Amino acid sequence: MSAEYGADQIQILEGLEAVRKRPGMYIGSTSSRGLHHLVYEIVDNSVDEALAGFCDKIEVIINDDNSITVKDNGRGIPVGIQKKAGIPAVEVVFTILHAGGKFGGGGYKVSGGLHGVGASVVNALSIWLEVRIYQDGKIYQQRYERGKVMYPLKVVGTCEDDEHGTEVKFLPDPQIFEETVYDFEILRMRLQETAFLTKNLKIVLRDDREEKKEKTFHYEGGIKEFVTYMNKNKAAIYDKVIYCEGTKDNIYVEVAMQHNDSYTENIYSFVNNVNTPEGGTHLAGLKNALTKTVNDYARKNKLLKENEENLSGEDIREGLTAIISVKIEEPQFEGQTKQKLGNSEARGAVDNIVSEQFTYFLEQNPNAAKSICEKSVMAQRARAAARKARDLTRRKTSLDGMALPGKLADCSNKDPEKCEIFIVEGDSAGGSAKTARSRDTQAILPLRGKILNVEKARLDKIYGNAEIKSMITAFGTGIHDDFDISKLRYHKIIIMTDADVDGAHISTLMLTFLYRFMPELIRQGHVYLAQPPLYKLEKNKRIWYAYSDEELNQILKEVGRDSNNKIQRYKGLGEMDAEQLWETTMDPERRILLRVNMDDDVISELDLTFTTLMGDQVEPRREFIEANAKYVQNLDI
Repeated sequence: MSAEYGADQIQILEGLEAVRKRPGMYIGSTSSRGLHHLVYEIVDNSVDEALAGFCDKIEVIINDDNSITVKDNGRGIPVGIQKKAGIPAVEVVFTILHAGGKFGGGGYKVSGGLHGVGASVVNALSIWLEVRIYQDGKIYQQRYERGKVMYPLKVVGTCEDDEHGTEVKFLPDPQIFEETVYDFEILRMRLQETAFLTKNLKIVLRDDREEKKEKTFHYEGGIKEFVTYMNKNKAAIYDKVIYCEGTKDNIYVEVAMQHNDSYTENIYSFVNNVNTPEGGTHLAGLKNALTKTVNDYARKNKLLKENEENLSGEDIREGLTAIISVKIEEPQFEGQTKQKLGNSEARGAVDNIVSEQFTYFLEQNPNAAKSICEKSVMAQRARAAARKARDLTRRKTSLDGMALPGKLADCSNKDPEKCEIFIVEGDSAGGSAKTARSRDTQAILPLRGKILNVEKARLDKIYGNAEIKSMITAFGTGIHDDFDISKLRYHKIIIMTDADVDGAHISTLMLTFLYRFMPELIRQGHVYLAQPPLYKLEKNKRIWYAYSDEELNQILKEVGRDSNNKIQRYKGLGEMDAEQLWETTMDPERRILLRVNMDDDVISELDLTFTTLMGDQVEPRREFIEANAKYVQNLDI
């Protein structure tokens, strides 16, 4: 072995160098998501002040140079000398990893930022960062550049004696981030959610760039208003939002919930305002309380017959929108990503508080209680029918050993990492795709017409739909509770539809199905949208393909707009011969694919979008289309 490996090869990264060397370890990625995460880290510090009762207003400003300002009216980061470090506490917070008021229970009773890396990480990944602290009639300031202190903390002015708070301004470093332009809408979604979770906290988001926008979020009802917001495009089956609140074993529990007439369950769980997409003990406590309480009520009031089996948790949660938010002093999360709560005492605390207060609600609101029980019984019957359909599919699979759909043209390679499946609408496009494909690694599954809109269908209808069954069987993972990603047969699932309104609708139907029943496929980056060209341009025996009107105009600028030009506008994939389809849309060397991403930071907003687009309510859909039509290109009507 030629390369020498000894003590001298062990590197020690000093100060914040480690963060700049491996930014993904600290903020997840250097993409747009990581860029916006910088803002959340600073805002979360201000929210911790609000949770501690010292702050009721946070301002977030996107400045005209795309830097960010976050200002709060909390106590202000301490400016005194930190004895152990021998420097002001504010400098410790911004220059030393794992430093902050979140350890040992002295600074904050509850906090989302557990690792003490937020402020220092933002500092390390910014070209510059300036912090101002308003305290005791003085304004203190310090500036850093790429994490390094530019001058000692100094007093730069005076303020009113009762003025207090912290102002942080920073400019993300393009050496680190793939893009450095902030998206107002992404920040809006996250900050609105934060305001819902912290009742009476006012958050102002302002954009000082060209378009000049401003939004203010302030919810006195907290998570009750969050549920109302999430259900705004659905029909609630009873009027009141159920609210349970209390403290047990030093854990503060808040739950708000309401059933609607849809068939999907939407429960969002939070710990110290941190989203826990994988749930955990607090969510388990809520589910247990719901199942037990509704069954007890249904038995006691003869809404379930003696010979009928108990309602399952899934039956009771059909069409439920719920927010569970717990505040806990020493939360234990499974993994650095804080995706799942592990504290065993949280389960008992939630179960106890919800069981008692939900029972009281059902007894005080018999009409609402009856609606919940009747919806649950209907769900139970549909689930039984779905189980039969599912069991039939499983038996078929085990008996014939070859249960892949007949219309699937499978690939010969058996390594899922190398395989991809194109979901194509229509026989003509399917025929072209089958001829064009590389048989070794590309499978084709043609579907007939538009698939079922799962947003408006119960489980039994979904299992009974031939097109959906074909997709489930082809992917190999199963769906819902049976889902197992290790059985995925293709690592790329590519939705390939025409570049028109119908094609966009079919894509949305498929994405709705995948999001509701196989979200992990999207989360782990296995779902893609093919991008077929809109135009074919021929001149002097040369051919160009254009994927947008802009690209067509650019090509015409280069080759000239004379009468020798022959431009063909593709109306559908079926118009292309196999060679053209391969060249433009299927050849891995030349094609354009869009990967479908799912951001757990704004999962509630994603749910709302699917409900708006695919649910029963017409008016919200019309408003959504009117508001977003300006972003749509190449629309054929």
